Amino acid sequence: MARRALSPGARPNSPWRYRDAGEDYAASASPNWRETNWANELKQVEIDGTPMNYVDVGSPGLHEPVVLVHGLGGQWQNWLENIPRLAQERRVLALDLPGFGLTPEPADGEISISGYGRCVDSFCEHLGLGRVAVVGNSMGGFVSAEVAIQFPERVSRLALVSAAGISSADALQAPILTIGRLASAIATNTAARYRMLASRPITRHASLALVARHPRLLKPDLAYEGFFKGAGKPGFDDALRACLDYDFRDRLPDVRVPTLIVWGEKDSIIPVRDADEFERLIPDSRKVVMRDTGHIPMAERPQAFNDVLAEFLAESGSAEKKEPAEGESQAA
Repeated sequence: MARRALSPGARPNSPWRYRDAGEDYAASASPNWRETNWANELKQVEIDGTPMNYVDVGSPGLHEPVVLVHGLGGQWQNWLENIPRLAQERRVLALDLPGFGLTPEPADGEISISGYGRCVDSFCEHLGLGRVAVVGNSMGGFVSAEVAIQFPERVSRLALVSAAGISSADALQAPILTIGRLASAIATNTAARYRMLASRPITRHASLALVARHPRLLKPDLAYEGFFKGAGKPGFDDALRACLDYDFRDRLPDVRVPTLIVWGEKDSIIPVRDADEFERLIPDSRKVVMRDTGHIPMAERPQAFNDVLAEFLAESGSAEKKEPAEGESQAA
């Protein structure tokens, strides 16, 4: 198959269209993440010579732990709106992959999707987590699916949220790497201005228009903590190249655990048609497409996302055989 320069998703929204978003868009989920003293939850563990930063919230209880994996340019705070809800029922761990957040680049200097998969498995092994549910957004979905393929005994359930790994395999590297380097340079040059950019609706929209459908509606503190602070990290270029270099589509049928696929209907980064392909290739899977939502459903419509994810994690049987609620296959 010929490679394409880009695999465009939805056209980014105009800043004045935010009035169409609906009351639930960017409404804070319950429990409110602002009520947690996150400094008390931060931990660090050395994995293959790299000190990995992570948060560990909740208690083991009767349910298997869930591990949350962020995307390209992200960090554990991408999941701020989701951790408190999930932690009501289980232990929740969200990590900074090597080269992102507060985790330095790998000790061996190599960043790859397969390497990240091994890193997540080693993280789980070192902490004695046993079988876990793994949830990943964007590149984190790519990595999470790789964990399920490489280490099937590790993963009990899998959730892919606007996951990379389909269109990225057909994309031409040169133009995307050029855009990535530009974005990285801009992020580095504006590091001191992140909080200001996040605080103003118009600059929030300009900065996050590719990521969220209605960026100006995101709360300034969530935009800053979850998405501005993670920019400009040293792993960005190598991780972007790793996403473009790796093609695992022929191995997706090897994913043998129940899999939930969640997508934003108006994702501008990874087209929603990729959700159909993941569902086609992964045997036991079902998808939920969220209306008028972009690349980060877990932050854009956190209450609806949390409801869908918590229900899936509480199930014990097949993902495919669950009877969807009316319209669930199209929207939530």
